[in-house]
Amino acid sequence: MAASCLHLALLLCLIPATVASPRSLRKSPADMVFALDAASRSPAGASGPTTVFEVDRPLRPPPGSSGPCSTRLLSASFGSAFTKPPATAAYTPPRCLAAAGGRASAISLAVLEWRAACRGVQYDRIFGVWLGGAELLRGCTAEPSRDGVAWSVSKDVTRYASLLAAGGESTLAVYLGNSLSSNLTGVYHANVTLHLYFFRRSTPKRPPLATGAADLIVPVSRGLPLDDGLWYKIHSASDVQSATVTLPRNAYRAVLELYVSFHGDDEFWYYKHGASAADGPFREVTVRVDGVLAGAAWPCPVVYTGGFDPLLWRPITGVGSFDLPTYDIELTPLLGKLLNGKPHELGFAVTNALDVWYVDANLHLWLDPGSAATTAGLIGYVAPAANTTSSQSGGPVDTTYHTTAGRYFSAAGWVKSSSYGNVTTNATQTFAFDNTVTFETLSQTTVARAGVRATGHDGRALYTLQTERTFPLLVEYQSGIITVVHGLEETATMSGGGRWSSGPAYRSLRTTQSSTVEEEERGSSRQTYRYEATDRCYSRNVTSSGDRIVSDQSSEVCVKAAGAGLVRN
Repeated sequence: MAASCLHLALLLCLIPATVASPRSLRKSPADMVFALDAASRSPAGASGPTTVFEVDRPLRPPPGSSGPCSTRLLSASFGSAFTKPPATAAYTPPRCLAAAGGRASAISLAVLEWRAACRGVQYDRIFGVWLGGAELLRGCTAEPSRDGVAWSVSKDVTRYASLLAAGGESTLAVYLGNSLSSNLTGVYHANVTLHLYFFRRSTPKRPPLATGAADLIVPVSRGLPLDDGLWYKIHSASDVQSATVTLPRNAYRAVLELYVSFHGDDEFWYYKHGASAADGPFREVTVRVDGVLAGAAWPCPVVYTGGFDPLLWRPITGVGSFDLPTYDIELTPLLGKLLNGKPHELGFAVTNALDVWYVDANLHLWLDPGSAATTAGLIGYVAPAANTTSSQSGGPVDTTYHTTAGRYFSAAGWVKSSSYGNVTTNATQTFAFDNTVTFETLSQTTVARAGVRATGHDGRALYTLQTERTFPLLVEYQSGIITVVHGLEETATMSGGGRWSSGPAYRSLRTTQSSTVEEEERGSSRQTYRYEATDRCYSRNVTSSGDRIVSDQSSEVCVKAAGAGLVRN
């Protein structure tokens, strides 16, 4: 199961008795393999591995790029890998990168590809990929059958260009906490490959302040050697995990990228309820700098490939399950606390957490090439506690539990550098959460908005970035039928000009998946996916029945995107 610390459990996290469900939230190994084997058996009796995939857009390099240059980074098998050291391999920048000039700015697109297969009986497991301690990918494995399963993930890792191009030797580490027994026989075999594309023409040595890849990435994770993943484990609401970091004194921008996943007693955290809000479904990951709140992330309710019923996620897996979303927190306004050359503590906690959450982070830093030190200071800071409400209505059998939450956070600070002058950055976060649980249904929506506005010494805006993410989830149990509808809606708008902005000024992603399975029957699924941006578009509409695709239509033709004008390939 995706929580490796509870790998011997046959059932995970049953819905509490007062909101009892017709089903548990996971199947036993025997039921699991029976259902998967029956679903994957073709009418003609042929057998073979099932290819499972997460709907995503194809990754294209910018026009005029050369490549790809492909390098196999690691091949490993994960059998009895629980509480064992990660698989590791030495990493040095590929020769083709040196031939392209060796600079991170020469990379137009970097793609990390994960390919894996498994045959036998096995739970879904969580895995992570780290380079030099910085996490590049976290995902859930596909859940196999006796005939086998195969899947792949291609992730855009261009934002880690400085890490990929860094000189010297580093270590690539992969942890997949698998466990074998007489009932669990599946061994996961995985390959990790890096594909690089390069600009054909010389590019500016300094990327723009707003959207260029960071000059330095500082991992905020546990270091090797260890017999586990490099993530920190948060076991309860009072548990705070922390790391010490020392920033270069010439940093002028800082963004913390959070990796988050939930397991064990909190794998289905959105089904929790109780007499108070502390016992309910509300969860937030908080980040503190030297004990002071620096921002938060409200998690997407990713359903792993064994969640509810594995037939729901074959061959189209759940949104975000193969490539879990990450969460960015702008720390630039707080640089005044961090640029003194001394070590500082970054702390992580999860509100109302139960055992166990895996959290780590990457600190993306932009450095001033013109001086050894920048100066910074805090202008304003507003961080009231999250507002939560919890109520219940109805009788003992038809009880309805309703939970809401909201939070606002704002920080403003200035940074003075020799290359960019005096820049004031105002960062805001606004969250809203609504969850309703009854005997037969769960309905939840999380909305996260973030804004970053940078102004120059004259008060004129240099750039403004606005993002909004919505995570809807609906689960229904009706007469032996399970239906799960979930998705992701995300928009990002950049305004600004000249050297302060690059990349698409607008991008939007909207994807919705509806999956249904009846008892002793095959599952079916339909997913719509649409991505629109100022530089390209992609849409796909795919439907499955059993383990087979029955309809699949895709297009890269653009339409008019809201707020973006006519966008073209």
